[in-house]
Amino acid sequence: MKPKVFVAQPIPEVALDVLRQEFEVTVYPYMDRQITVDELAAGARRSDWLYVLHETNVTAEVINANPNLKGIGCMASSNALIDMEAANARKLPVIMEDQRIAAPNWPPATADLTMSMLLALAYRLVEANDYTRCGKFRQEQTMAMLGIGCPGKTVGLIGITRMAEYMVPRIRAFEMHPIYTLARLPAEQEKALGLEWVADLDDLIKRSDFVCVTCDYSPSTHMLIGKRQLDLMKPQAYLINTRSARVVDEPELIRALQEKRIAGAALDVYWSQPPVTQDPCVPDEFCKLDNVILSPHNGGGTWDTRSRKALSVAHGMVAMIRGERPAALRNPEIYATT
Repeated sequence: MKPKVFVAQPIPEVALDVLRQEFEVTVYPYMDRQITVDELAAGARRSDWLYVLHETNVTAEVINANPNLKGIGCMASSNALIDMEAANARKLPVIMEDQRIAAPNWPPATADLTMSMLLALAYRLVEANDYTRCGKFRQEQTMAMLGIGCPGKTVGLIGITRMAEYMVPRIRAFEMHPIYTLARLPAEQEKALGLEWVADLDDLIKRSDFVCVTCDYSPSTHMLIGKRQLDLMKPQAYLINTRSARVVDEPELIRALQEKRIAGAALDVYWSQPPVTQDPCVPDEFCKLDNVILSPHNGGGTWDTRSRKALSVAHGMVAMIRGERPAALRNPEIYATT
């Protein structure tokens, strides 16, 4: 009989087809909620392997729910929510994404999502769609839905991660001027990209028509954007965050939007998400605002990128079953001789 694998949420079918070569596959079928720790532990008790995602909370309770559990596959490149101490104590292999397969497409895809949000804000596309659908369109060339547009506008990048680097040529393609702060690139790379360095965060915020949070989260960037920084933004400027929710003081952002101190925002990340909480939650205040675009933490979430990531883990698990050592084994030390 084939070993059983429990998949903690729906993943692309191409990856499931690979798993079915060596496993009997059961998938948690719901897309309207995060799997609970109890549900995951129940899945582990019925299975030989677990297949989880980046935000799946794999606690010691889950790992120890089944003494016959053989391993865990995780669709993540780093910082997975797996109790590695418990996994190592059980000598359970944890197989991550193989970056040679999974990595190439996600930074450009996240850059594209960020740019699509920027364009939608610049031309008030979501508002215009709602305006037209509810029957308010009664006048040609109306001034009711004018946006600030893109040409000649300044985009401020807070942090120059790989995703931000991919954004730069996209920004320039729309005849906008990219500026950036925090860590500085080498001069030749800065020139090649056509980026302008701004040493002071306050200056970048004051100059920008679109302020984009593109930095990694760390103690030094925790709530980097608070009330004072939001008050420095132009009244007609927008804030876009597809990177790290806790770089921005969420309650202060809500107040700035409600009081119309800034023009609007677009968000793909939120304060209440794993690992801070088990269940992701979008504040009701955001949902009530018509000048905010919201997406479900899906940066990089295209069929191609998600399939590559899922496939890389599935191939690693199949290789493990066939007696091979996958390249993306998180804890090879469990096989070390003593």
